[in-house]
Amino acid sequence: MSVNAFVDNAKVMAKGQVTIPKDVREVLGVTSGDRISFIVEGKSVRIVNSAIYAMQLLQSEMTGEAERAGLTSDEDVMALVKELRSEDDGE
Repeated sequence: MSVNAFVDNAKVMAKGQVTIPKDVREVLGVTSGDRISFIVEGKSVRIVNSAIYAMQLLQSEMTGEAERAGLTSDEDVMALVKELRSEDDGE
């Protein structure tokens, strides 16, 4: 097992509720009120921080979009931002 790997257990209550152990919550970076996602792959389930997972999905979907839009340098991005701001000022 690697240094960052460990096993923890929790009991499933009558209504299907489980308390996520503190060390697991810390690894996930979740606190009271945060949301988690269950990713089911066959008979295995991964629990992930929903906010982080959503950002990872967005980043994955956006890969290559800047290049496809012709934004290949910082100057291209700045020019687009200026153009968009000037359009907003005109409305």
